[in-house]
Amino acid sequence: MLFTDRTDAGRRLAPALRHLERRDPVVLALPRGGVPVAYEVARALGSPLDVIVVRKLGVPYHPELGFGAIGEGGVRVISDEIVRRAGVREEDLASVERAEGAELVRRAHAYREGRPRLPLEGRTVIVVDDGVATGATARAACRVVRAQGAAHVVLAVPVASPDVADGLREDADEVVCLSTPSLFSAVGEWYRDFSQTSDEEVVSLLARASGNAATARTVEVDAGGVPLQGDLVLPGGAGAVVVFAHGSGSSRHSPRNRAVAAELNRAGLGTLLFDLLTPGEEVYRANVFDIALLAGRLADTTRWLRRRVSLPVGSFGASTGAAAALRAAAAADSGVGAVVSRGGRPDLAGADLSGVRAPTLLIVGGEDTTVLGLNRQAQAALYCENRLEIVPGATHLFEEPGAMDRVAGLARDWFTTHLLGKPDPEPAP
Repeated sequence: MLFTDRTDAGRRLAPALRHLERRDPVVLALPRGGVPVAYEVARALGSPLDVIVVRKLGVPYHPELGFGAIGEGGVRVISDEIVRRAGVREEDLASVERAEGAELVRRAHAYREGRPRLPLEGRTVIVVDDGVATGATARAACRVVRAQGAAHVVLAVPVASPDVADGLREDADEVVCLSTPSLFSAVGEWYRDFSQTSDEEVVSLLARASGNAATARTVEVDAGGVPLQGDLVLPGGAGAVVVFAHGSGSSRHSPRNRAVAAELNRAGLGTLLFDLLTPGEEVYRANVFDIALLAGRLADTTRWLRRRVSLPVGSFGASTGAAAALRAAAAADSGVGAVVSRGGRPDLAGADLSGVRAPTLLIVGGEDTTVLGLNRQAQAALYCENRLEIVPGATHLFEEPGAMDRVAGLARDWFTTHLLGKPDPEPAP
């Protein structure tokens, strides 16, 4: 498999990692060459991007022999066996660690431009590089990430030596590699363009990836006196904000909703993902299907948001959250300018459907036949501008390749048209 460049490699690697979306992963790039690859992976998954800065500790007078590695946060991974075999004095090893530690701090600060590193405690972490030859750096990165508290470590590369790729499974919970050619001598031979990635490109890509995160903040929503946790993202110059209502059994951390939110953020739309229920309420299954309760929470949250942000507001609902979004939008004072339903149950909004005035888009998977029928019935009860979009081959959770991308694109176009006043693209045939 031959890649055009690192960007092409990242775009081709991303689909192989789609199964991790639901884990809400963090993507970490090994600088410098891994950053352009990881940028495309993070963009496709709607995940935060950071660098994993590690420094190999080489035995003095034999630096190619690594006796360990260090990472940020004071993480040390040391091989006592190599230290013992090398017979090097403790003070010499400490001198190497001090020198490499200073370089680690310098590089991390330069790449992030002062931004804090992403916390990894309990998270799924995808470590990305442009390829693996000897595996020394990738192995060190996986060990450092584990030491920093990651719960599940995935190493993802476009190409690797087959023997080395197999060996790395000892350090990563999962290894995702697109190509392991038997005649492997160097990573660069599998790229048409393998020109060096500059520090400036690393800084630029990280800054672009963190553009939304820089304006993201955790908020406590006051939903009629009930405090609910939320994540608010306001890109610079945002022209509108979309409030998300998650489905049954989900939360504001829903990877599918976050993937859609990331696409809206790139289009200049703010997003608010919040928990419709408190932790204590979630344990009672009946609350998950109490549409009146959920719609009330969404309406209260929308009012809370409108008092703080003077922008048009839309609603995005998934599953039972779609019924809550439509029921809340039916109120005369809802202030909702557009609604999108993903795999929703609009039928659960009942008689309130006839009161919805906001333009409404219903998105359903072509293989989700029962829900598709319910959406067709609900569409007939709507008196507002509306459209039903069927994603061919998709099931209820839109887990098929490209299905969630299609959902995100449809939602983006609907909201930018009806909230920002941009021309409505021609619907796909």
